[in-house]
Amino acid sequence: MQTIVIVGGGAGGLELATRLGDSAGKAGRARVLLVDRWPAHFWKPLLHTVASGKRDPHVTQVDYAAQACEHGFEFVRGEVTGVDRSARCITLAPLLADDGAELVPARSLAYDKLVLALGSVTNFFGVPGASEHVLTLDDVPQAEAFRQRFMDGCLQASSRNAASGGAEQTVDIVIVGGGATGVELAAELSHSARTLARYKVHALDPQRDVRIRILERGSLLLPHLHPRLSKRAARHLRSLGIKVFTDTAVASVSAHEVRDTEGSCYPSTITLWAAGVEAPAICASFGLQVNRLRQIVVEPSLKALGDAHIYAIGDCASFVCPIRGTVPPRAQAAHQQAMFLAEVLACDGQTKAPVFAYRDYGSLVSLGPLAAVGMLRGAVGERKMQVGGALARVLYALMYRKHLMALHGFVRMAAQTVVDWIQDKLSPSVKLH
Repeated sequence: MQTIVIVGGGAGGLELATRLGDSAGKAGRARVLLVDRWPAHFWKPLLHTVASGKRDPHVTQVDYAAQACEHGFEFVRGEVTGVDRSARCITLAPLLADDGAELVPARSLAYDKLVLALGSVTNFFGVPGASEHVLTLDDVPQAEAFRQRFMDGCLQASSRNAASGGAEQTVDIVIVGGGATGVELAAELSHSARTLARYKVHALDPQRDVRIRILERGSLLLPHLHPRLSKRAARHLRSLGIKVFTDTAVASVSAHEVRDTEGSCYPSTITLWAAGVEAPAICASFGLQVNRLRQIVVEPSLKALGDAHIYAIGDCASFVCPIRGTVPPRAQAAHQQAMFLAEVLACDGQTKAPVFAYRDYGSLVSLGPLAAVGMLRGAVGERKMQVGGALARVLYALMYRKHLMALHGFVRMAAQTVVDWIQDKLSPSVKLH
């Protein structure tokens, strides 16, 4: 019985562990282990909803231990510090308590097959001051840190307004990057500011006193979409009072302002960096071939170049399709790679190694609670269809339901959908504290 170790419980890693556990794990053909430094999984494309207070991660997250028990794999909590390719084992750092006490010592895990699904981290592109003075949305703690900073900023500005007899005190939020993360966060923050004002959490005018700016280096927001959709999204954001600055490259970041290459300054209470991603630094320490973003270069079978016992999927992998080019770091790519690799590893080399083929089904971007835009592809051949309005919003919501169905099956996904609907009716649309 071979041992398959999957490092990283993101969209691709957890789905792969679930599928392998249900097939090879429960049948006793393989021992499947999932390793992650966090105890629970949260779908990364929804981190902006945590940052805006729309979603409580503790309600939505999937506990790895529970998922492992139900689907025939094992969960090991720990942070990977290295891979010994000759001995075929990985090393894990000690597991520490909040006070620094050691709970579990450093240890190692042997593998026959290793799958690296380490995801991605924020790429600051060497901009001075960025790593020291900005917040990011790489994981749930970072998203919650942003939400708390946003709440604290609103309360502080509201208190100063009252103390100064109405002198203008603002909360300035600068979002660097006009991709999906930046646009979705800006739209949700605008809604959150209005909701908090309606519930009297703060006394600010959400239109005047909460100033949200997006700085995008390119000429259009959402460059991966059709220019018509990009312009439509920009118009919608401006209708919410969000200022959009395109053709604006950031030169430096300080504690209270962002400066662009033209010398313009943007005051900032909170700066959020959403301008790009790269693979975690540890990917460059495995002795495997990586690209300039530290992504592990893989063969068409998703095996890492130079090591037949290691695979890489998701954002930390660099796969170049001979037809469609470089596979983008998106959740749908990780989902397709997890499905492909689950079949390959379940066969245990009994068939000729197949070739992974990525299919781009399009992209959808949320513009707040009531709007979305996107482009669907592949429904009829290679035909592209632009969508917006209510249809796009429904399709956007279905993306997350599809992820839940891959993890839990249709019945449990449907039950969770009903529970979420009831919760939305009973609770405020954002967290109020």
